[in-house]
Amino acid sequence: MKWGADSETGVLRDVLLCPPDNFRWGPTSVISKATLESGRSFDHEAARGQHADLVTAYTEAGVTCHFVEPDPALPYQVFTRDSSVMTPWGAFITAPKQHWRRGEYAAAVRFYQDAGIPIWRVSTAGAIEGGDVMIVEPGCVVIGNGEERTERPAAKQLAAWFESEGWEARVEPIPGIFVHIDVLMAIVAPKLAAVCTDIVSGGLVRWLEGKSFEILDVPAEDAFALGVNAMALGNDRVLTGAGARSLNRQMEAHGLELLAPELEMFTLGGGGAHCLGQAVCRDIDE
Repeated sequence: MKWGADSETGVLRDVLLCPPDNFRWGPTSVISKATLESGRSFDHEAARGQHADLVTAYTEAGVTCHFVEPDPALPYQVFTRDSSVMTPWGAFITAPKQHWRRGEYAAAVRFYQDAGIPIWRVSTAGAIEGGDVMIVEPGCVVIGNGEERTERPAAKQLAAWFESEGWEARVEPIPGIFVHIDVLMAIVAPKLAAVCTDIVSGGLVRWLEGKSFEILDVPAEDAFALGVNAMALGNDRVLTGAGARSLNRQMEAHGLELLAPELEMFTLGGGGAHCLGQAVCRDIDE
């Protein structure tokens, strides 16, 4: 099958998902802990329905959906963004930090092997998760480092591997409470980035602006509701959550077409549209 990605914005052809059979809220982050403390009840049927709507949105956008095998021991496996990262050279297999997520790499490895997709690299220097790896544009990647999930030695190891391929790689420290960098920024179209500028470093914003990116500024409080966590589909289309109201208004004002299913059962658990899928194949940006 076709595979590979050199951006977040090339037309998405294939995506890797996981059925929410075993998903339930757990104390994995500040976001999910707040949900559990609020007394809200997890609705498994609602989660199934919302995930089915996500799959429908992808299918109607012309994206082929693939699925890893769900493991009863891995309640957060549904967030397939974190167990691997697709690159132009094959899949990078990550090393999730929390013990209840550590085994997620196994199903990802099986998927890539069965699909005949090469595994480019495997993290060996420490914990690192896919939500902290964002290809900003062809030849350039940013790797979030909050220590809560992605540790600096692992981030630097991956950065060095990208640099050995001739890419620019930036390791960006983030506040650990925000879990991953894709909770704080998203590349929604070529040269268009959504960023919580009140939280990320001024250096990151200047770095993006130096690459001629226009910034959609999303309020800091939206980060805790996954209001920046969006998946570009290419051709000015973006998969986003219905609850990302500020970002969605700004993207619509820029003429982007939005696919916005309700994902509340997942955002309350700490993950949004970007977290729920891993790009397997994107068209190469021209």
